Amino acid sequence: MPETVSNKKANTKNPEAAMSFWEHLQVLRWIFIRSAIAIIVFAGVAFVYKDIIFDNIILAPKSDNFITNSFFCWLGEKLSIDYLCINNLQLKLINTTMSGQLTIHIYISLIGGVIIAFPYLLWEIFRFIKPALKSNEKKYSARFVIVTSILFLFGVLFSYFLIVPLTINFLGTYSVSDKIENYISLTSYISTVTTLSLATGLVFELPVFVFFLTKIGVIKPAFLRKHRKIIIVIILIVGAIITPPDVFSQLMVSIPFYLLYEFSILISAMVYRKKIKKDELAGL
Repeated sequence: MPETVSNKKANTKNPEAAMSFWEHLQVLRWIFIRSAIAIIVFAGVAFVYKDIIFDNIILAPKSDNFITNSFFCWLGEKLSIDYLCINNLQLKLINTTMSGQLTIHIYISLIGGVIIAFPYLLWEIFRFIKPALKSNEKKYSARFVIVTSILFLFGVLFSYFLIVPLTINFLGTYSVSDKIENYISLTSYISTVTTLSLATGLVFELPVFVFFLTKIGVIKPAFLRKHRKIIIVIILIVGAIITPPDVFSQLMVSIPFYLLYEFSILISAMVYRKKIKKDELAGL
């Protein structure tokens, strides 16, 4: 049966609405291809500039003159807290496999490619789901990509400049006996730095997750407030695990995470109020 004029007009205005399942898969396939190309391109740049990536970024937190370590030494002198300053860390990294350094080089380049391409990857995702959004939701897509990218970047930087140095200084100098000397494998060190950084970047996306979960009715601000004490305990436990066993370091890590949780509650409350108001107007 030939298409009606109204159907043709609808398809002209929104051709994605008439796409079949296989056509959507085709679009999704090209999204994966473009995303993979972006990651590979940025990973190639990171691979070429390995001296900067490794000497000035990846290996920097284990150095005494790293900005965070220098700051803690200065703060320790001002507050007369000797344990804040760790001098002569001299963390010794070793490679134990023939292809170990090449494998780590490729791995870090790919991680760098993902981090640099992260805003573009988000944009590709929104291009795919954009046809399913309402007109008022489409206006906020670009803003959402920017906010999500900034939160992820802040999380990575927070981990890199605070959590990673504290963890390296604590675990790298921890000893059960003076007869045992620490020789840390390159793989172990790289895994610690990247896992902490990427995991913290994802944790900083909590306000975004809360925004969507509240919007679709999965959670309410009252639920987040009710479980606040449990979250505080979890944050303190995590802070105690990844930092030296002193209150100051634990608070330095735990307070920002707690503030992030409180900010997520505010986001949830704002979205919930708008949702309730919209439901009330729809019921009139």
